[in-house]
Amino acid sequence: MSGIGRLLAAAAGAAAARYALREARTSPAGPALERTNFRGRTVTLAAGPALAVGASGAGALGAASVPAGAAVLVAGLGAGAVGLYDDVVGARPEQKAAKGFAGHLAALRAGRVTAGMVKVAGVGAAGLAAAVLLAADPKVAAHPRRQRHGALGRTADVLLGAGVIAGTANLLNLLDLRPGRALKSGVLLGVPLAGGPHAGIAAGAVGAAAGLLDEDLGERVMIGDSGANALGALLGVALAARTGPLGRAGLLAVLAGLTAASEKVSFTAVIQRTPVLRELDALGRRSD
Repeated sequence: MSGIGRLLAAAAGAAAARYALREARTSPAGPALERTNFRGRTVTLAAGPALAVGASGAGALGAASVPAGAAVLVAGLGAGAVGLYDDVVGARPEQKAAKGFAGHLAALRAGRVTAGMVKVAGVGAAGLAAAVLLAADPKVAAHPRRQRHGALGRTADVLLGAGVIAGTANLLNLLDLRPGRALKSGVLLGVPLAGGPHAGIAAGAVGAAAGLLDEDLGERVMIGDSGANALGALLGVALAARTGPLGRAGLLAVLAGLTAASEKVSFTAVIQRTPVLRELDALGRRSD
């Protein structure tokens, strides 16, 4: 995709996300999406589905092929939908006891299916479907290592792709603990991906994230699980589309390591102890 094409995809993402936010805010469901953030301010979760719709639509528009565009829509909208389910249902009192992946597994062993577990399964299913669709993309299938694969190797490759997509969705969700943090992380990850093969996917996602950043930093909205999962899943598609089996395996190992670390270490505490990360994290955020 040309530079102008990438800019158009980014602009489309920003415009679509902002339009969707305005519509969601004023819809009959708007009041049900209001929440209290970590500083006690009333914000709306409408930015989550707005980001999912805007980023997915623009990413599909910028995709290099029909299969890749379909993968974008399945991953972004699917992850956004189950994230919204967790945002709404997971806020109920009986759901709040289960925290983190370990907490959801413990609840499942006790015979309870939490909203968080539904989200985990849904994001995984969306990632798997997207990885299957990516395998039909001629450029993805043309990777030299894939040409030497048999049926077992192709299956493993698809599973690795699904893991990258779901893992990136989860990583962005883990970072969404302060205003603007997940969106900044998505932009920082997405900008390098907005060049080279399948650049339009990342460009659309980055544009949508940037379009809502001022609202998030101003603590008027929060993207919630819906927005963070959708943005992460789309960036995961962009990563999976440009990497071979070994690259996917390496990415999945990193994502799994970060996810495991999050169960033991507070990312917020690490950011606060690291001057560069602390300043970047606070950049543009309200101080009052």
